[in-house]
Amino acid sequence: MKKLIAGMLFVVLTAGVIPAFAKQPQTVEVLIHKQVTARAGIKITFVALVEDSRCPVDVDCIWAGNAKITVRVTKNGRSKVLELNTMGRESPPEFGGYKFRLMGLTPKPASNIRINRNGYRASIEVTKVK
Repeated sequence: MKKLIAGMLFVVLTAGVIPAFAKQPQTVEVLIHKQVTARAGIKITFVALVEDSRCPVDVDCIWAGNAKITVRVTKNGRSKVLELNTMGRESPPEFGGYKFRLMGLTPKPASNIRINRNGYRASIEVTKVK
């Protein structure tokens, strides 16, 4: 009987926590040409670097610049290609009940190095649409 009461108490106390947790943003890291799986089984593939006009870290610029990538998101057999920007001026694209935002792209450019196009890593935030 104590186990039954404890179990029911656990369900009542955590009922509001699980949905709140599901709406918390999740950030995933994905290498270019690779795939990761985020919550709810969403697969994110970093397809291509479209542009990288970010200001080099060792230079003073009047504009921060922008990096633009394309990702393919797949859920339940459906997929869509999304364009994500580091500047994020527009509202983040949505797919399958989730929003996707490019939080960062590494490596950061520098004036004295040439970045290997196969070495990029994107940090992508996945948020449940409310």
